[in-house]
Amino acid sequence: MIDDMPPGFRFYPTEEELVSFYLHHKLQGTRDDLNRLMDQVIPVVNIYDFNPWELPQFSQYLCHRDPEQWFFFIPRQESEARGGRPNRLTTEGYWKATGSPGFVYSSNRAVGEKRTMVFYRGRAPSGRKTEWKMNEYKAIEGEASASTSATPPVRQELSLCRVYKKSKCLRNFDRRPPPPPAAGAASLLIWRAKASSTS
Repeated sequence: MIDDMPPGFRFYPTEEELVSFYLHHKLQGTRDDLNRLMDQVIPVVNIYDFNPWELPQFSQYLCHRDPEQWFFFIPRQESEARGGRPNRLTTEGYWKATGSPGFVYSSNRAVGEKRTMVFYRGRAPSGRKTEWKMNEYKAIEGEASASTSATPPVRQELSLCRVYKKSKCLRNFDRRPPPPPAAGAASLLIWRAKASSTS
């Protein structure tokens, strides 16, 4: 199926789709056929075992050919499972969170938590900032409305991340045209395409 796709087709999921569709179904694990297909698109990799420039080799098919961004499922580290903090050190640097976590919404409901990180070469506090960045997404446990002030609990057993290199041009990742009004649920299809000539 993947090899049959015509040239110019790209994988451009929105943040809502990343959390509501991909991460949700991966956490549920109830559809083997869907999980097999997702594993071809978003592999499970402990990304902190590698430096960011080593990660594209693990991202197959469309994501591997995309020169801008790569997607991975990240399993929870043992230190996190014991209640500790995640170890974001690599052999040549570390990932550092920037700002406070934000939320990903779907129909005025928070469905995920988003944290942005930047990769630094060397060791803190004298590391050198690089152009590598990452958005880490975690699914929210249960229901959470946009109006609530309480911080909703997030599922920790698996997260989804988007690794990319900072671009000098001001472009939004979710830059696809809106679906036609009659599309409805079709907007959450696994494969979303956009001609590379317009990117």
